[in-house]
Amino acid sequence: MLVLVTYDVNITDAEGAKRLRHVAKTCEDYGQRVQNSVFECLVDPAQFVMLKNKLLNIIESEKDSLRFYYLGKNWKRRVEHFGVKPAYTQEEPLIL
Repeated sequence: MLVLVTYDVNITDAEGAKRLRHVAKTCEDYGQRVQNSVFECLVDPAQFVMLKNKLLNIIESEKDSLRFYYLGKNWKRRVEHFGVKPAYTQEEPLIL
């Protein structure tokens, strides 16, 4: 399933900047960045539970915001992209 993860981390102090980097790094382990604070994560249900728990343990709910949008298995017809930053398809092999 495809899950869109969005976040807004308060970076008014050094701890916030550290949380922001940690959230981004965790999301990078599960998906691809499509905007500054937006990741598309193609995960199975078990991977999603792990990702969600990791992120919830990083953020401070009094200061930060975290959202998950569930696009499901038929996500290809629900996502349109225009402009810069072409994305790779996560289901296809990535050759470096």
